[in-house]
Order: sequence, then C-alpha cells, then structure tokens
Amino acid sequence: MTSARQTPVRVGVFGLLGSGNLGNDGSLEAVLGYLRAAHPEAVVDALCGGPEAVTARFRIPATRLHWYRGEYRTASRTGAIAAKALGKLVDVFRTAAWVRRHDVVIVPGMGVLEATLPLRPWGFPYALFLLCASGRLFGTRVALVGVGAAAIGNRPTRALVRWSARLAAYRSYRDAPSRDAMRAMGVDTARDEVYPDLAFSLPTPPPSTPSGPPGPVCVGVMAFHGGNDDRARAEEIHRRYLDGTIRFVRALVEEGRPVRLLTGDEVDAPVVAAILDAVDSPLVTAAETSSLADLMRETAAADTVVAIRYHNLICALKTGTPVLALCYAAKSDALMDRMGLGAFCHPARAVDADRLLDQFRTLEKRSAELRRTLAERNLAAARQLERQFAALTTALFPAADHAHTLREAP
Repeated sequence: MTSARQTPVRVGVFGLLGSGNLGNDGSLEAVLGYLRAAHPEAVVDALCGGPEAVTARFRIPATRLHWYRGEYRTASRTGAIAAKALGKLVDVFRTAAWVRRHDVVIVPGMGVLEATLPLRPWGFPYALFLLCASGRLFGTRVALVGVGAAAIGNRPTRALVRWSARLAAYRSYRDAPSRDAMRAMGVDTARDEVYPDLAFSLPTPPPSTPSGPPGPVCVGVMAFHGGNDDRARAEEIHRRYLDGTIRFVRALVEEGRPVRLLTGDEVDAPVVAAILDAVDSPLVTAAETSSLADLMRETAAADTVVAIRYHNLICALKTGTPVLALCYAAKSDALMDRMGLGAFCHPARAVDADRLLDQFRTLEKRSAELRRTLAERNLAAARQLERQFAALTTALFPAADHAHTLREAP
C-alpha cells in the first residue's frame, strides 16, 4: 500500500458553488467525478457560496465562503457597510485557516478570471485572491482548472485577478481567448494548457425520439444587463435583449412551434415570467431544471436550441442539438467556433428578431449536417478532457501518479 493511501490527500473545492448557477455546479460535478474515479482515497470538502445546497446534492462537507451573510446584497446603511467591511477582514483569517487544512484546492471551471457580467473587486475577485495567496503562504497547491478569463478594464479587479492567477500552482483554460487574456494582463502562460469546458466530461442523456414536425425549440434566457463596462446603460441593454427575445418567441409560436424556456441561474426567473406574460400561448412552457443533467435532457429532446447562457450552449452542443448562440462575451463565440457552429452567433446586446429568425431557419436547414459535426467534436472534447484530468493528477497528486505508473509498468 502506498503512502498516498495511508495518508489520504485532503482536497478542497472552492467557488460560487451551490448558489443557484447550474453551470458552476456542473463544473463541480465534473471535478468530483474525476476525483472519485482517479483518487477515491481523497478527502474532499468545499468552501463555497451555498454550502447547504452543495452538501445536500454532492454529499461533501461545505463551509460558507463569506463570514458576512449579506455579502451579495447592496449595503446602504452604516451598519451594513461596517458589517461588510468587517467581513472582509474576518475572511482573511477564515480563508487562510481553511486553505491550511488542505493539500490541494481546486477551483473547478467557472469564469473566475473574467468580468463579463457585473462584478465588484471586493466580491469574488477578493475571495479568489485570498485563496491563492493563502495557498502560496501555506504550501497548499491551488489549481484553477478549466477556468474562463477575459480582459478586465477595472484596475482593482484586474490587479486581484492577475495576482490570483500568478499565485496559483496550476492553471488551465476552457478556451484560447482566456489564455490570451491572461497573457495580455501580464501572467506567464507558457505552461498553461487549453482544454474543453469541464462540463463536456459529464454523462450525456440518450437522445429522445423525435416528436414529429414541428419539433420543439428550446430558448435559453438570462437576466442579462451587459457587463462591468455597461453599467450606465444596463437597463437599455436588458430591455433590448428582452424585447428581441419576446419577438422571436412570438414568431415561433405563430408558426406553430412549441417553445420550451430554459434558465441557468435562479436570477433568470423574472425573464421567464416576462416572456410567458407577453406571449400568452399554451405552446410556450418553462422547464424546471436543477442541474446540467436536467438541462441536457431538455436540449436532447429539442429539434433546435437558441440560448444565451454559456452552459445552456454547452448542454445543447454536448447533446448534439444544433444551437444558435446569443453571445455576450468572447467565450461564447470561441465555444461555438470550436464546436463547428461559429456561423450561428448573434449579439446579445443588439438582438434583432428578424435577423435571428433568418439565422434560425438556416440552422434548421443544416440540422443533419451540424448534428454529424457535433458528434465528431464531442468525441474530440472527451479525449481532450481525459488529457486534462491526467495532467491534473501529475500536477497535484504526484505520489498517486507515480504509483499508477509503477502499476502500469511491465
């Protein structure tokens, strides 16, 4: 028996997990699947946004990411502002104590090095910096695995993200633009690799039997208000996105197409309600989903998908369903291009329902061809993620990797 088995490796997972975002939880599910298959002796727990949800679903102990429970509420009163400030100080010691108890900490996927949606520097970027700095201080290997990154304009946020990446022991990215963005921000990425998003390693549901023409269309929606640099016109962006989406859904209904509305985060519920209210038809229904597996079952049953959230796109692509992307960041364009559907992107900040319908009809005409393309690209993604997990074992579990090599030797 190896020493790795005599002294189990203590592994922590870190992030905005269990907080209602299905994509984040899907990334965690993928990493836990890898750990349970490759390192079943590892003792795993989490420091995360929704510890109760993570423990209930994934059966691992979990600790709340922030000491102050009102972290993501706007602090306007003096008492709340003081409590939030105190929480930032307390979190220095809480994070350090948690990191010190581990041999390895994994940040599973997610866009942790980007600010393509509204983000304050003292929120998650600060928490990530505390994690990576504590890892360097205590010799705990911190791995940013398959993460997303993007150029950041806000100087404090950019500095925190840059230093977090520099202090991490291991980095890999979910697309080439992410690696390019970190290089542009001053991080040495010479040894960093690019692999498909971790969600491509999750099980795929069997394809559903076609229900006959006209088939259902899944429309993934989002409480979209632009990104960090769009705060001054956030409501204008949201209204244009919502109006364009409503017009598109109404046009599908007028053609007799069943429409299934999908979300990827609890905050998307008001958008679903607005569409259902504006398009009063029994052909429009809302799916109730609590995981990426639920989303994949929905997309597998559809003829076509139109979606904005990144992991809604992944679910459609992974199930081999042709998808049209409403893109709000470079990550969506890169994903679609990588999977062979780069021609089917539409700007989320300027939704044009007529043009969207034209793209949708072209997508459906090419459905059979695109399904074949997706089958090939999904096989390639699966092979690439096998290499990602093998590289992770080499970087984070050298004793286990050495033992595996000895067992495989003739």
